[in-house]
Amino acid sequence: MRSRLQPAAPCHLTAPQALPAVLSQSKSQRSAWSLGTKLAGWAVAAAFMPSLAQAQVSRFEVLATEAPALQARSFGDRGTATKTLARATLALDPADPRNAVIADLALAPRDAAGRVTAVADVVILQPQRPNGTLLVEVPNRGRKLIGPGFDNAPPTYGRLGEAADAGTGFLLAQGYTLAWIGWQGDLPASGGKGAAALGINLPTLPGVTGPSRDEWVFTPKQTEAEQTVKLAYPAASREGAQLTVRARLQDPRSQPAGLAFRFVDDQTIAITRPAGQPADAIYEFTYTARDAKPMGMGLAALRDVAHFLRHDTSAANPLAAGGKPTMQTLLGTGISQSGRVLRDFVYLGLNESADHRPVYDGLLLQIPGARRSYTNARFAQPARNPGPNSDDLYPVDQFPMAYATSTDAQTGRTDGLLQRCTATSTCPRIMQVDSEYEMWASHGSHSVTDPQAQHLPLPANVRAYLVAGTPHFAAFDAVAKAEAGCLLPTSPIYAGPLMRALLTRMDAWVRSGTEPPASQYPNVADGTLVPADHTIFPGQYHGLRALLGYQGYATPSWRTDSASGLPTVLGQYPVLVPRTDADGLALGAVRLPAVAVPRATYVGWNAKTTAPIDPQNPSGICTQQGATLPLAATRAERLARKDPRPSIAERYPTPDHYIAAVRAATWRLQQQGLLLPADAEAAVREAQAGTLARLP
Repeated sequence: MRSRLQPAAPCHLTAPQALPAVLSQSKSQRSAWSLGTKLAGWAVAAAFMPSLAQAQVSRFEVLATEAPALQARSFGDRGTATKTLARATLALDPADPRNAVIADLALAPRDAAGRVTAVADVVILQPQRPNGTLLVEVPNRGRKLIGPGFDNAPPTYGRLGEAADAGTGFLLAQGYTLAWIGWQGDLPASGGKGAAALGINLPTLPGVTGPSRDEWVFTPKQTEAEQTVKLAYPAASREGAQLTVRARLQDPRSQPAGLAFRFVDDQTIAITRPAGQPADAIYEFTYTARDAKPMGMGLAALRDVAHFLRHDTSAANPLAAGGKPTMQTLLGTGISQSGRVLRDFVYLGLNESADHRPVYDGLLLQIPGARRSYTNARFAQPARNPGPNSDDLYPVDQFPMAYATSTDAQTGRTDGLLQRCTATSTCPRIMQVDSEYEMWASHGSHSVTDPQAQHLPLPANVRAYLVAGTPHFAAFDAVAKAEAGCLLPTSPIYAGPLMRALLTRMDAWVRSGTEPPASQYPNVADGTLVPADHTIFPGQYHGLRALLGYQGYATPSWRTDSASGLPTVLGQYPVLVPRTDADGLALGAVRLPAVAVPRATYVGWNAKTTAPIDPQNPSGICTQQGATLPLAATRAERLARKDPRPSIAERYPTPDHYIAAVRAATWRLQQQGLLLPADAEAAVREAQAGTLARLP
């Protein structure tokens, strides 16, 4: 049966125009979806009903539907899926106390009713027989990552056109209704890699100018002496603009001979790079900008559109039936940037609906580390991604960094991510899942320590899990491989099986109060969280440190002030990292089967090779990569290379010993609620096939 695109009935629109929101489809459907300019004429306009106004969604327009979607793929008892393309108009009252936290909202243009309006893109994917849980994914730079992150889907970033785009089909087969709500107001026209970007169309603040800063790190392939780059905002004035360069994060900014820039237009400059700088040098540009937007409105869209989809009873809501809502539970999830956005969402107290109920029952955050986002500020840049080699001084991880309340001795402030929602009784249940990379590059330890690096217990409604040996984000079919500029092959450990188990347990936690798995995250109290020096390894394992190229490098955590436009460092917070066992594997963390029964050492960092390995002058770690150091096959081989780790033959005398160890590890993970039976069986099959370790 062929999927058919069904535009909604024509209707004149009065709402502001949204960002282009066209769903990418399979090749046979692409021409139908390309009618982007006509979609506005296909909308079903919602009447301005009290239920809509109360939720601050003044209009919800269904632009097109596709039923069945995903090439009519069936998901067992749940049937086929329907895909809906829509857009929602927000109308926020600046006088509403819940909106007071949104930066510059009061300066934005207003409609006749005194509201500030914006239009968010929305996509919904629902099985024929849903389970009553609405799962909202916060798009990452306009992209849908839940398929690659949870469902073994290929990295099409949410194309949702072909049957394979649903991966294993776990999410739909379990009956989850999936929704994506555009929130980022500075997206390009396309999310790339086959998927349209989902964003929000925000108003421009009239007459507002101020300092802004852009930063770039060019790739080794960008060899031209002059590089043309786009500024985050147009320049209000070209006077006083300044460009600097530094080779590494630790170096002072400089303006060497040969460094120059010129304006191509108000939002584009051409940079002339000086000789003698490394390929990954950091270029910073400061200038006076204009056309600021109230970017924090995007966070309100995550609140109000989700609340509408769950609770609104009007015909405008595609998830309502017979004048009743059909979703009993609302969960939210975000991966990387969007996980950081959800930490902002909670911290700003935005999980409170207009009728003072919690909006999301539970939030499942993947790989945010202890960072938030640069969203709710004037001249914000939500896409900034501080890491080990760039963007390190953008204000995304200033105090507070932990869910529990603590006091910062440097400033005297007392705060915590849950302080506002606790005061209004609107805190969701939270699970945070970090890769081991986040401990080295995203200050993960700050989530479980106070600013003085002392142990800080997690609140009762929060669970935290660290996945040992993982890079920032690995594909389901990743294998260890060489990466330019990195000392060792990358880590291929994929966290999808854990995410499936935790989503199942989160749903049970909010539906029935069933306690979720206990946190598994290194901490100071049990000695599994320590300074990033040689003490992370057992004392006698100097040889392993050398084989891994360990330099004791973790991205510094700065306390900064950006009031002048150019960040000023005012202080530094101590960063801790996991202690390891004799194999170099992180302690206190979840060990998926390939790590629990190792044929290699997997770590969440990978030393850079752009400078000589020198512990006294570290060159840093590769961005978003982990590392793999295979075990020697035999005792003779490991002795020859001075490897202190027992060889494969010494650990597992026969293949049956190895498979038995994998079975035991998967059983333990199942008992802890960290692995589903189907994924346990899959791990054993991979062990039998010799592919579990994901070695090249």
